[in-house]
Amino acid sequence: MERFSVIVPVFNRPDEVAELLESLTRQSFHNYELILVEDGSSVPCEQVVKTYADRLPVSYYTKPNSGPGQSRNYGAARAKGEYLLIWDSDILIPEGYFEAIEAFLQAQPVDAFGGPDRAHESFTDVQKAINYSMTSFFTTGGIRGGKKKLDKFYPRSFNMGIRRVVYEQLGGFRAMRFGEDIDFSYRIVEAGYTTALIPDAYVYHKRRTDFRKFFRQVHNSGIARINLSILHPGTLKLVHTLPALFTLAVIPFMPLMPLYALAVFADASIRNSSVKIGALSVVAAFTQLIGYGTGFIGAAFRRYILKKDNKDAFTANFYK
Repeated sequence: MERFSVIVPVFNRPDEVAELLESLTRQSFHNYELILVEDGSSVPCEQVVKTYADRLPVSYYTKPNSGPGQSRNYGAARAKGEYLLIWDSDILIPEGYFEAIEAFLQAQPVDAFGGPDRAHESFTDVQKAINYSMTSFFTTGGIRGGKKKLDKFYPRSFNMGIRRVVYEQLGGFRAMRFGEDIDFSYRIVEAGYTTALIPDAYVYHKRRTDFRKFFRQVHNSGIARINLSILHPGTLKLVHTLPALFTLAVIPFMPLMPLYALAVFADASIRNSSVKIGALSVVAAFTQLIGYGTGFIGAAFRRYILKKDNKDAFTANFYK
């Protein structure tokens, strides 16, 4: 039996898959299997996978489009490993990743775990700016940057690990359009299983390549937060409301916005040693907060005020 089964859902990302597979060829740990699940793509990655078939323990499956959660379940049903590693297709794996997980589990066995994300030097300036925004204290993204002191850790599906037996007992991911990974993490913790952040098990996460796509991503995350608060009462925290409060405050507090922008610019410029990335990070920060905030506010109105259920409120957003 393999120690790890890596499951990666893919949707129209052959170039990203090629870079992910290339990063895996540089790993010295080999006790794993890799399961790629093509989720109804119009631009498949089959030819890319074939070029790595003699170098990596990879299996490739295709299925009709049903979203990443159900594709992960499809892969998990075919997995053999003791632990399942759930990745997004837009990541790169640094050398020593598997060893970091193995060392942690040997010292502190847990049921589920995750690692942080970083920006790789090869990323575009926009990708580095988005990474800054998603991991910065100034945008409430610090947890995704890898905080060590957490009362409870909720793994995210770009870099998540879980015992296969626990995955099977919980039934895997639910058929949700947004926030299915957070829902799964909540269910893991609510069922009494142990979780942990492994700081050294980081990945390089590309995220979105432009601000329009980034806005859509975080807007959907704002929608997900409201839906999750209904599925899991008591999980909505003050920090989750801050982007919405920021969005509502943009116009009345417009004179203060340059001060916030200056703080983001200075911090991002120093962290990335680039004033260009600093300037782009200002755009990324406003995009993240307003995108998330508008999704949050719109979903709260539909779910709490209009009393619509999830599918009625977001009919166009569900997989057929």
